[in-house]
Amino acid sequence: MNKLTVTGRILFALPFAIFGLNHFFMESFFSGLLTTFIPGGGFTVVFTGVLLIVVSVLIIIKKYVKEAAVTLAVLLTLFILTIHIPHLIIPSTMNPDFVYRDVYEGTNINMFVWINFFKDISLLGATLLLIGTCENSKAIEK
Repeated sequence: MNKLTVTGRILFALPFAIFGLNHFFMESFFSGLLTTFIPGGGFTVVFTGVLLIVVSVLIIIKKYVKEAAVTLAVLLTLFILTIHIPHLIIPSTMNPDFVYRDVYEGTNINMFVWINFFKDISLLGATLLLIGTCENSKAIEK
């Protein structure tokens, strides 16, 4: 069971590091995803990338796991509330230079937005499960 736990922890955390690196390499793409009322532009994108890398590494190396997971839960909640929901409700909150190509013909339904919305909800659920398994950061380090 321990091998499954270690594998699961790595498989859960590693994509966040990759997402974080993508915030550096694809800054203009991620800036295009920001709703128009989020300040900071490129700084916000890079700062978010740093946070994603840090929480990923902490979870993988089993240090401050609960604190990293709480930080990740806050980030995911912010993504859902400030990016995905506004894009679903009012598509004009997106950067007008950013174009979504996968819109169902004859509708305003954008599957890219829906997929990312549900992806982050699912990841938030897994993060909350991780927090729930940690009585404290020491419990997971054993």
